[in-house]
Amino acid sequence: MAQPFVIGLAGLGTVGGGLVEMLVKNREDILRRTGREIVLKSVAVRDTSKPRALPAGVALLDNPLSLAEDPAVQVVVELMGGKNAAKDLIRAALNRGKSVVTANKALLAEDGEELFRLARERGAALRYEASVAGAIPIVQTLKESLAGNHITSIMGILNGTGNYILSEMTSHGLDFPTALTQAQEQGLAEADPTLDIDGFDAAHKLALLIRLAWGRHYPYPSLSVQGIRGLRRMDIDFAREFGYRIKLIGQAREVDGRIEAGVYPALVHHTLLLARVGGAYNAIRVEGNAVGSLFLHGLGAGSRPTASAVLGDLLTLVREADQDETPDNTGFVDADLPPAAALPVGEAVSPWYVRVMVRDSSGVLRDIAGAMAAENVSMAQVIQKAERPDGVPLVFMTHATTGRAMLSAVKRLETSGQVLEPATCYRVLPRGGTGEETALDQGCSGGC
Repeated sequence: MAQPFVIGLAGLGTVGGGLVEMLVKNREDILRRTGREIVLKSVAVRDTSKPRALPAGVALLDNPLSLAEDPAVQVVVELMGGKNAAKDLIRAALNRGKSVVTANKALLAEDGEELFRLARERGAALRYEASVAGAIPIVQTLKESLAGNHITSIMGILNGTGNYILSEMTSHGLDFPTALTQAQEQGLAEADPTLDIDGFDAAHKLALLIRLAWGRHYPYPSLSVQGIRGLRRMDIDFAREFGYRIKLIGQAREVDGRIEAGVYPALVHHTLLLARVGGAYNAIRVEGNAVGSLFLHGLGAGSRPTASAVLGDLLTLVREADQDETPDNTGFVDADLPPAAALPVGEAVSPWYVRVMVRDSSGVLRDIAGAMAAENVSMAQVIQKAERPDGVPLVFMTHATTGRAMLSAVKRLETSGQVLEPATCYRVLPRGGTGEETALDQGCSGGC
């Protein structure tokens, strides 16, 4: 049997613990698939005095950089999260020619260009399947399986916490604060849920997907991001009346050579697979000029699903260990990816869902319609409900229009004297052209 493949692990939290468990539990499968045993030599943690469930012989360290400095360690697995310490560790490992496996989406989205360049210069691999959508093998799919396609669109539910909250609001009638608290109690949301509910976690993942799909660097700060914080249950109910469900969507698509990209709550028609993804699951739809529409669905977080992606990267590195070729980290030949030509948010076209709380007086609908028409925005469907303590909800769907026109129309509405509070506006995803409707008849398990 070939020599063992030695790794060092930084971080023993949810994912790190799951990786250790899978290395032990799946030892025989790993041997049969690679012909080599993966040996965990050492683990770096913040507190070495805390009891740890580790295999016999594994050293416990308090300095992550020791992993990079150990000549016996062939691959460093970075699962401690954060930015500065993680970046220092990854740079130290790459500088020594050691390959790295990481799940650190925020670091790669914000500083990935520097790290990928360094990996190429040192002839080291930088693998990151676990950084996007947990158990869904989207990185490998875009790099390898769909490499012969010209990708035209990527759309998906990229954050399990946000999807769980929206699912609970939709299925069980919970309000946003209650659904968030429930997610925290079940370990699906952090004590500070900002990254999840404000859309930043999904935006980090989307930036990585854009790089993989188009070989372009889309600066993370340039992404348009809107989260679900404070989303009201009445909007969930009104969306249902129109035949839609609200989902937190990450989307990037090619429009005349430019990339339209953003994260936002959107209305998804109930017949589409994305609308049926429930709980903490993720889903990604990729469209290519050869493959057509491809839908991937699976758990987006958790110890075992994410550890599965990390372990998959490790097995790939074991198989490639004796090759002299420069590792393919981005899926493209270029060492420095060119910047993406971004489509301004105001030029993106879609239908819109709009809710305004108005005064209970005659002529309100006429005035609202007039304000919209003044900006060339036309209504497609309207719902008007009975008066509430905070006014009368007037809800409508528009025909497709630009974001710029929609913003101007909303400003006109809010200064008309009829609207009692800021308008609520969400994009509406198109229904046709993907074949998803018939796909429902073929079955969808595990959260659909």
